[in-house]
Amino acid sequence: MGGVNRTRTGSGVPASGDGPTGANLGVVRSHNTALVLGLLRDAGAQGVSRLELAERTGLTPQAVSKITARLREEGYAAEAGRRASTGGKPRTVLRLVPEAGHAVGVHLDRDELRAVLVDLDGAVVGQRRAELDLGAGAQAVLGVVVRAVEGLVADGLGLEDEGLAGVGTLLGVGVALPGPLDHARGVLHRVTGFPEWDGFPLRDALGERLGVPVVVDKDTNAAALGLSAAGEGGSGSFAYLHLGTGLGAGLVIGGSVHRGVRTGAGEFGHQVIQLDGPPCECGNRGCVEVLCLAAVGCGEPGEAARVLGVAAANLVGLLDIDAVLLGGRTIAGAPEVFVRGVGEVLADRARREGTLGGEVPVRVAGGGERAVAEGAAQLLLGPLFGRGA
Repeated sequence: MGGVNRTRTGSGVPASGDGPTGANLGVVRSHNTALVLGLLRDAGAQGVSRLELAERTGLTPQAVSKITARLREEGYAAEAGRRASTGGKPRTVLRLVPEAGHAVGVHLDRDELRAVLVDLDGAVVGQRRAELDLGAGAQAVLGVVVRAVEGLVADGLGLEDEGLAGVGTLLGVGVALPGPLDHARGVLHRVTGFPEWDGFPLRDALGERLGVPVVVDKDTNAAALGLSAAGEGGSGSFAYLHLGTGLGAGLVIGGSVHRGVRTGAGEFGHQVIQLDGPPCECGNRGCVEVLCLAAVGCGEPGEAARVLGVAAANLVGLLDIDAVLLGGRTIAGAPEVFVRGVGEVLADRARREGTLGGEVPVRVAGGGERAVAEGAAQLLLGPLFGRGA
């Protein structure tokens, strides 16, 4: 089974209208291929016919036939049987071949690393966890990442003398860690508590060591992307609030991750809600992050949930989003407490303000402690299926 032909499957043209739309132009062949791959994945094991692909993308049947013939030749699509038609011979149904491609997702937290190997369906086929000291210096951290990724791929796919570059189905590695950072260039800024990382070109440094494409993003953005791909946020807008060793937010607006002009959106934990509050490592006082973590440290998760709820209410009031999803290690330690606490604050605000549509639902996000790592893998898979990362 061949690896993904990256020159043919990237998404370069945004879809318009209510669904994905193709264009019968050679210059956007990669876009059209991504649309077809996305529909094959959405169809699951039951598959989809070429006629249905043409109807859903707006491409001509001839264009669809060329794309699917190429995907079958390269190993990404296969027959899933035949389906009766309203007239003429039965239609051949095609499906995605999940094992035709893989991506690694890595979550770098302040004190641990989690890595997953996923197939084209996003199913986890291998995982690893290792201790990590994000303050140990770039070379030490890079060493931990390289060993974890190579070991994970070796266990799941095999590793020859050529290293990762010789693994035909490997798309690359997505890395997610605390921000702020420059997603477009893969350069870190002043990670809260670890100023020594400021300006470090993590994407290029890891790409050189690993020998495969690397994409870098904030942990919260990656998790939000993964949750959106899994359909957890529905078709609207939601906020993913991640409370672990720090606090941040991933924002999905109109189905796309919102990073902002300078890719700095989502620094949710450093909004000041108590002017004379305790000092935060970011340099401010009374940040929601330091207040939440202090309450947790004192064994008061209910108070932490209330503080988080106040900050979440500010976000909901500002963006008018559809849902709030909670995740991270600290949330996992008392999920019911946090869902109830945040939900009560939001409900109280909705009652007081008479918000149209009522209160915003709050629930724990899927994926558990692997949510960020799985989302990091989607940084590679998303563009492949026309769902921009």
